[in-house]
Order: sequence, then C-alpha cells, then structure tokens
Amino acid sequence: MIIAQITDMHVRAPDGRCNGFIDTNGYLERAVDALNAMTPRPDVVLATGDLTDCGLPAEYGVLRAILGRLHMPVYAIPGNHDRRSEMRHAFAGSDYLPADGPFLHYAVERHAVRLIGLDSVVPGKGYGSICAERRAWLAARLAEQPQKPTVIFLHHPPFPTGLKQMDLIGCRDGAELAKIIAPHRNVLRVLCGHHHRPIQTAWAGTIGSVGPATAHQVMLDLVDDKPARIMMEPPAFHLHLWSPENGMVTHMAYVDDHAGPYDFRFDPDYPAAEEEAEMAAARR
Repeated sequence: MIIAQITDMHVRAPDGRCNGFIDTNGYLERAVDALNAMTPRPDVVLATGDLTDCGLPAEYGVLRAILGRLHMPVYAIPGNHDRRSEMRHAFAGSDYLPADGPFLHYAVERHAVRLIGLDSVVPGKGYGSICAERRAWLAARLAEQPQKPTVIFLHHPPFPTGLKQMDLIGCRDGAELAKIIAPHRNVLRVLCGHHHRPIQTAWAGTIGSVGPATAHQVMLDLVDDKPARIMMEPPAFHLHLWSPENGMVTHMAYVDDHAGPYDFRFDPDYPAAEEEAEMAAARR
C-alpha cells in the first residue's frame, strides 16, 4: 500500500496569495498533477491540516476543486488555519468525516493499513492539543484492532523537533498522547504537518514523522531565540510504502521536475581500484 501525505497547503480564494506573495493554490495544483502522474499511483492521500489559509468558504471551494482532480481517495484533517464548521460543510459529501460532534477525527477501515485521523485544533490558537476526551477516543479506537497495521495522523507534532519556535506551537499533550500510543506496536507511524519541513524521530514506540509542505517551507534553524522564517525550498510530499514483508518505509518526493534522469553504471562487483584509476586519468 502506498500512502501519500500532503500538508500545509494554505489554499487561498481565487487569485489570492499566502503571505501576500506565495501562490499556494498553484503549488497544490502541481502537487496533484505529480501524484496523478506517479507509477504506481498512491492508494490514498492524507491531507494533514492547514488545508486553507484562513478557513473561509471560498478557500474550501478552491480546495475541493483542486483535490477533486486526484485519482485516489483523499482523507483530510484540520489544522490551526482551518475552521471545523467550514471544513465540515465543505466535505459534507465525504463518507469519513463525522457529521456532528466537537472534533473532526475518524478511523478508515477499508484499506490494508488502518488510518486514524486526529483533530488537534484549539480554536483561535496556533498550538494544538489532544485533550483527555480526544485521548480517550483514540484509546478506544486502538483497542478495537490491536493487530492491524495502523497509521495515526494529526496536524500538530506531539514530539520535539529541534525547531524551537515551531515547537512552541506544537501539540501540548505529547507526553500523555505517547502513553496511549506506546503499548500498541501495530502503530507504524504518527504523521504530522504544521512545521513545513521533513522531520522524523523515534517516539512513543514508533516513528513520528512531519511532512514537507506542498508550498513554502520553514527555515531549518536550530537557534532558540530566532523567529521562524519562510524559505522557498522545493515543494514536496511524503510517500509511505507499506508491505507485510518490509513494514513501512518513508520517501520524500519533490513536486516539480528536475534535470534527469541520467543513467549511471552500477555494478556491485566493479573493482574499486579500476574506478580509482579512471578518476586519476580524468584528473590529468
């Protein structure tokens, strides 16, 4: 099974620009094109929050139109830039989002890997939370199928990443959430967005993973007192490949085309001494 993860799309109303200059709508359109063009195509796409920039109906209209071009199912969760009521209305025709209740989380059972989406939003705040009520919901879901391979996905990373300013607005219940997840060895990954960078760490007996944004990234800066800054590094997404034989392996794929591919000689028996001689001759 191939799970694609796109995150932090920050879709704007038509002709709008995120932060006044970033064409996030165009970036997402190119990401959708790249996913549709893959061979083999992903089986599903997870959209891990900050789907829109301001949570406005017009933005969700654009989002639905772009994601509607995907040739595979897409499962979305909210981020701090989203609004539950508007998102629920925009995705009313879906068969996975709950029609009512305080949170937008759910479990998808129809694939080889079970998918559990968590709503970590705290309205009006940049940081997230998986409060006691949400943790109880997750604990009940994990208890239902303790053997089936499972991926949990939420917007705010519940683990420290070293990006100190971004971690200030991460998920504030990480230690408590880890206690819920750690006993369940069938949890393959905890997938997140929010930090606009590819990050992976061992956490709660599994792997915590943050996906890169489909548009702008956040600067890799490990200094405590510097504000987070935008970098126009290449847009990208994660691919999580699962098989019964190998478990789950994660790859990062860039959205846009680059030079190549170029053929190269690969021979595991190629003598190192001969290669060194060729390199020496080339330097003469």
